Amino acid sequence: MSKFRVGITLDVLKSDGVPIFGTEVLGLLNDPAIEWEYMGKDSGEITPAHAARYDAICAMTTRLTPQSLSGKDLRLKLVARFGVGYDSIDVPACTKAGVLLTIAPDGVRRPVATSELTFVLMLAHKVLIKDRLTRAGRWGEKMDHIGTGLTGRTLGSIGMGNIGAELFRVAKPLDMVFIAHDPVADPSLAAELCVRLVDMDTLFRESDFLTVNCPLSDKTRGLVSARLIALMKPSAYLINTARGPIVDEKALYAALASGRLAGAGLDVFEEEPTPASNPMLKLDNVVVTPHGICFTDECMRRLAESAFRATLDVAAGRTPPYIVNPEALTTRR
Repeated sequence: MSKFRVGITLDVLKSDGVPIFGTEVLGLLNDPAIEWEYMGKDSGEITPAHAARYDAICAMTTRLTPQSLSGKDLRLKLVARFGVGYDSIDVPACTKAGVLLTIAPDGVRRPVATSELTFVLMLAHKVLIKDRLTRAGRWGEKMDHIGTGLTGRTLGSIGMGNIGAELFRVAKPLDMVFIAHDPVADPSLAAELCVRLVDMDTLFRESDFLTVNCPLSDKTRGLVSARLIALMKPSAYLINTARGPIVDEKALYAALASGRLAGAGLDVFEEEPTPASNPMLKLDNVVVTPHGICFTDECMRRLAESAFRATLDVAAGRTPPYIVNPEALTTRR
């Protein structure tokens, strides 16, 4: 009987060849029924050859398209994402081919929420500007950059799912006011977290710190539009750790450059990697990170644990948790 073959995409390896999640967690795959390997040269996309070679692929940023599953000798049964976003994976193609797609919400819940809180604190205390003043020996200018106190300020979130709810949990000691917009939010959870559910316009008008916590889809692409940005207070800050295309980047830049908006914390951009010529990178009121602010040892370990446990479940004939396309269960080969 052949073993259950697992491929791990090369984008999980650091420059020294060590995986970002460490080596210890790989022990989960030490199962006599499983053999695993790092996949070949990273093309950024799963190929028909990969889908014919592996029963499961554990992927970080690697894309899957309909072409990936077009081969006649399809072996692939599972794509396990090291993360929660899956806009790089063609879900209908997976479902049609009977390939399960799983995500890892337990891995990112706390790390992303604390990353958002990091942006809130950096922006409120104007850390980036004060860092530059200190390095340049311009101590005398510190009184020109008074920060924003958080007590009584309003923290808003577009979305109150896995990460949005966790953000409100970790921000509770700051004595802020919590509001969110989420058409499918659980009212009982909102009440438990002291979050007032509001319409989108109210969210933009009232938030002092507005965070983006929704997935990228056809419905959310460009959701944070010029019209909504114009509703924000001039003293407000926008924080996006979700996906860049959710925000109209040109409209955001215009608001920031003109002083219509106080500042932003951006971990994601419309184009990634964002080019060095992006004018957003020249603004003093914007803190930026390379779609990796949440990358900590805790985050990476938990992402790997989730993906590898999903792999073990499928190898053993069990249904794994956090399936994006449960319909694929009825089309599995």
